[in-house]
Amino acid sequence: MTENGARQGVVVCGIDGSSGSRRALQEAIRTAARRGDRVRAVAVYEPPEMWAAWGYGPAAAIPVPDPDTLQENELAAARRMVDEVLAETIGDGTPPEVSVEALAGRPAEVLVDVARDADELVVGHRGRGAFGSTVLGSVGLGCVLHAACPVTVVPEPVAA
Repeated sequence: MTENGARQGVVVCGIDGSSGSRRALQEAIRTAARRGDRVRAVAVYEPPEMWAAWGYGPAAAIPVPDPDTLQENELAAARRMVDEVLAETIGDGTPPEVSVEALAGRPAEVLVDVARDADELVVGHRGRGAFGSTVLGSVGLGCVLHAACPVTVVPEPVAA
């Protein structure tokens, strides 16, 4: 709620440290600042139990990180990125409230779930094209197809 009793909106933004997610976060911050909403920045990572392939062959000798340490590291990296992008995006303006989370799971599934009651979901696009997205899977496509709120997919800039 805001000071006048109105519900404050929420813009969820998926972040992963990539240049595409930085642009998505910039868009989410600008949108939230314009509307008086808050931003919920969510970094999604694969937990060690999803790394089944590491149990076989030469990779089996690689130690699997402690889940709590992995989550803390992901959260710290996400917070660093959010702080950098906030400083770049807002300048002298008043930034929106931004919360930062690191959650384990499959990115599209987690983001759709987190954005269930959001006003908007913002994700970046890495520009693989239609064929690449079909073959490789796409977080943006999964969000567009399954989110209960509007989804903004921020594209890579096109060279002139």
